[in-house]
Amino acid sequence: MKILKKNLAGEVTWQYDGMVLKRDGNSVTIEAFFNRDDMPFQEIVLKHNDRFVETFYTDKWYNIFEIYDRDDGKLKGWYCNITMPAVIEDGHVSYVDLAVDLWVSAEGRRTVLDEDELEELGLEEELKGKIYDGLRELELYFESKNPPH
Repeated sequence: MKILKKNLAGEVTWQYDGMVLKRDGNSVTIEAFFNRDDMPFQEIVLKHNDRFVETFYTDKWYNIFEIYDRDDGKLKGWYCNITMPAVIEDGHVSYVDLAVDLWVSAEGRRTVLDEDELEELGLEEELKGKIYDGLRELELYFESKNPPH
């Protein structure tokens, strides 16, 4: 399945392939492998070929990427994009990225990322409200000590 990340104008800004692990009425979970060079990120290093288990929702304002180390298979954490609800169709899933992200380390530390980029987008208050509602919903998932898998 092809994954298409889009900007607010609907233009594809990144795409890659993944394999469907699970599909239900409102979501799809895909396995994909990090296809960029190794790069430091927060307290970890994202490595080329790290395993990503990515869940996209048609009824939620985010997606969740569970990240596993390529070498030892250990969980590194969860990268959560605040997005418009995903569009899941035969052969591809697409989402519109809305700048704000949430990083949750394997130890449970949470960091909100890119709020400054959100302000630069100049969005209407209604859309900003949906973005922060999605962020709060994610925070509650992880506060419950029962993160989604």
